Order: sequence, then structure tokens, then C-alpha cells
Amino acid sequence: MPTYLGPNQYGKAENRVVRITRDGATHHIKDLNVSVALSGDMEEVHLSGSNANVLTTDATKNTVYAFAKEYGIESAEAFGIHLARHFVTSQEPIRRARIRIEEYAWERITQAHSFVRKGQETRISEITYDGESWQVISGLTGLVVMNSTDSEFWGYVRDRYTTLKETQDRILATEVNARWRFNWTDGDEAGAPQWEQSYDEVRRHLLEAFAGTYSLSLQQTLYAMGSRVVDSRPEIDEIRLSLPNKHHFLVDLAPFDLKNDNEVYFAADRPYGLIEGTVLRDGAEARIPVTD
Repeated sequence: MPTYLGPNQYGKAENRVVRITRDGATHHIKDLNVSVALSGDMEEVHLSGSNANVLTTDATKNTVYAFAKEYGIESAEAFGIHLARHFVTSQEPIRRARIRIEEYAWERITQAHSFVRKGQETRISEITYDGESWQVISGLTGLVVMNSTDSEFWGYVRDRYTTLKETQDRILATEVNARWRFNWTDGDEAGAPQWEQSYDEVRRHLLEAFAGTYSLSLQQTLYAMGSRVVDSRPEIDEIRLSLPNKHHFLVDLAPFDLKNDNEVYFAADRPYGLIEGTVLRDGAEARIPVTD
């Protein structure tokens, strides 16, 4: 049967770069994991083995480190924008660049140059440029949160396999994995969002909505979190949330003649319910992929 080449891309994945900015005796750290994916006029390298249009992945790696020196790293988004623009505009066969970045946070200990790695979420960014339009998606993964009360779960469908007991008081815990899409698409950096401030504010709204929602389901909490972000941040048109339910089950203490008044729980790591959803600004189209 005849075959043809479908969508394809190549690049250098997981370039680990740490940039130190020295402000006198006070130092600042940006710690990134940068993955570059390029696509365009690359048919011949697949079909005939010709490398005439191929920028080596080694060159993409070197560009990451050189740009860290030349431009610094103001934010993951700004750094990704510099890289994507460079790859598309400097090499004619390259029509599209996608830069994915994970950022690992450090916090100062006591001295100006001493730090401890934060053990909370990982910040993520994805910048895509095709020579005309931009798409910037930011987000976070691994932000674990818990409400020890103000959560119920009852009134659900029952069938012959249903064993879960209804509850009017339960622990609600999840690991927040979120991605949000900015409506900045024209490449005008003067009109670009304040990336660092925007991230901090989105994170704050996610946490405050989680804490402030009296929850009848994790789905309800997801929508409250997403809608608060979109309502509060005009630069964001879409947010996609993936919330695994970190189940906490009351332990049966009756065999020991003890009453468990919502005090002792078993924390189960698997299997777990996985609640996912997208919240959009009115009139916006969903563009964040469910899976990639």
C-alpha cells in the first residue's frame, strides 16, 4: 500500500540551563528545562536522507545556552519567545517552532547567594510561533492542595456495583495541574502580558478559589477555579485543569471499640478519580489540547 509522510518535527529535548544574575552581592536564579521542536520543509530528510534543510539539534541546544547569556531569562515565556522567533526567522526551511519550558523555583535562605529548592509546583510554558501568529500557554503541575472540611459528595447515580457511601463531610484533596492560554498573538512585546506577575496572580486565584469553594463535587471546584482565573485575568482566554482526586477514606475503628469522628483517614494513592475540564472566555475557542 502507498504511504506518505504526515506531520513531523525534531529538536533537542530537556536542555537544562541555570542562569545566575548577579546584582552585586545579591544573586537571582532561573532554573529551566527547555525543549525545542522545529517543523517545516523537512520532507527530504525523511524520504531521501538529505540533511540540506536540517539545523542540527546540537545547534538548537547551543542556542538555548547562548541566548541565556545574551538575553538573560526575565521569564520562561519571554525566553521562549526569543528562541521561537530566532528559529523561525533565521532558517527559511523552518516554518514553526514550539518551545516547552519547565521552571524549577528556588527561594532564598538567609544570605544573598544561598537558596533552597522549593518543593511545591513546577511552572510550565509552551510557546509556538509559525512566522505570523503566536500561541503562549503557561501553567503549573504538581501543586497539592487539601480542604479538611467544607466538602460533601452525595446524590450520585447508583447501580449494582456502587459501594461508596454518601458523605456530608469529607477531605477534598487534589494535585492541581493547569494550563492557561493567553490572548496575546500578534508578537508585539510592548503589549505582551507581564508574564511573572500573571503567573503569580493565576496561582493565587486558583488557590483562593479552591479554599473558598464549599464543594459538592470536585467538578464544581474545578469550574470555580477556572472561572475565577478567566474572570479575573483579562489576558487569559482559556484554562484547562486536570485534578486527580487524592482520596482520603475514613478508617473503620469499630473493631477497636473506637469512634472515628472524621479524624483518622487512609490516604489512597491509586486508583484515583481524574477530573478534567476547560473553562473559556465567552466567544473564545478551545485550543489547549486534551492530550499531546
